[in-house]
Amino acid sequence: MRYSSLRNVCDQSFRIPPPCLTEQNLDDQKGKVFIVTGYVGCGFELAKILYQRNGTIYLAGRNEEKGLKSIKTIQEKIPESKGHIEFLKVDLADLASIKPAVDSFLSKSDTLHCLTNNAGVMNPPNGSKTVQGYELQMGTNCLGPYLFTKLLLPVLERTAASSPSGSVRVTWAGSLATEVMAPEGGIEFDAQGAPKVLGRSADYGQSKVGNVFLAHELAKRAGEDGIVSVEKIFLHPARYGAYTELFAGCSPKVTPDKNGSYIIPWGRFSDPRPDVQENLRNEDGGSAKFWKWCDKETSKWA
Repeated sequence: MRYSSLRNVCDQSFRIPPPCLTEQNLDDQKGKVFIVTGYVGCGFELAKILYQRNGTIYLAGRNEEKGLKSIKTIQEKIPESKGHIEFLKVDLADLASIKPAVDSFLSKSDTLHCLTNNAGVMNPPNGSKTVQGYELQMGTNCLGPYLFTKLLLPVLERTAASSPSGSVRVTWAGSLATEVMAPEGGIEFDAQGAPKVLGRSADYGQSKVGNVFLAHELAKRAGEDGIVSVEKIFLHPARYGAYTELFAGCSPKVTPDKNGSYIIPWGRFSDPRPDVQENLRNEDGGSAKFWKWCDKETSKWA
């Protein structure tokens, strides 16, 4: 492991300062609308915090029974909430399911203040693929969230136009795998510009670097429309991972000049390892190449 990666791992794992934004000091979220993908773990904990503070939450995922069970648990734990929470069906491993999910959301809400791309998959059985035949981790962790975000951009832009500067956000799910599992440069591309399939651990690392790239590229493209896009790294226990996501989505410290930032536990600004940073800085580097690949591969379902 390179020294910079070891330093980053230590910074994200040991002697972490207490979270600066929790359910105890989060402002009332009444009137704000959130989509959180994933109804267990960090997604569940984040939705619970937002509901406790009276937000409107669409908890998104593929299994309606499990999603509704999580929602019932949240409502029973916080009966005094004046918020609203409901299930939104989407399968990030099936690109054909994403536009219907967005259409369903838009039939119920004309605003969206924060999209939290939280759900993902790690180390599935060898050879696992999405419905459309992509390596499962790259498809679920990157292609699905990319298309979901792309189709929600118009409502995010409209919301940003009538909201305080920097308050409308898209957050992307990161991981320590960016530091320790991804190959040199973050993603290895084949001659056609597609990410190579390298094996379960490396593929997971590539998908997490892919989220870093997507956060950066969206920040470049949507920043002028008032949208702040950031990458956040979260660790277990899930409650504390949710605090990192809460900081990324709601903290006033995440200002427009922090667009594209890399946020580590439990709400601090940092940087990924140097070779990944190089691909962010280079206009023709891996970050731009990956965005282009995601756009091309999902265009049929947009």
